[in-house]
Amino acid sequence: MEWVREEEKAFREGDWGIKYLFRGPRLDWGIVYLKPGTNMGAHYHEEVEETFFILEGKGILKVNGQEIPVERGMAFRLEPHEKHDLFAPCDSSLKGIFIKVPYLPEDKINC
Repeated sequence: MEWVREEEKAFREGDWGIKYLFRGPRLDWGIVYLKPGTNMGAHYHEEVEETFFILEGKGILKVNGQEIPVERGMAFRLEPHEKHDLFAPCDSSLKGIFIKVPYLPEDKINC
């Protein structure tokens, strides 16, 4: 068994961004928190599938050029090769959970 306390982990950008709670051996999962007017960063994966669940706020998920409004309670799954980015609008923050499987930390291609 493995356990963590969320408050003991750090966001990539200090007080926002990606925060991994678990890394490997079979999956990555954590929290994404976007401050108003920020985004996660456009990328895709060769083999990894990525799932998101929105906990708080509203935003835009951009997948292969299509913009999809997202809000609390929505979940979505992205297949490998789907270019994606998550945006928080200027008037709202966005918080969610992400899960990536399988665990392949080098399988991210920025675009």
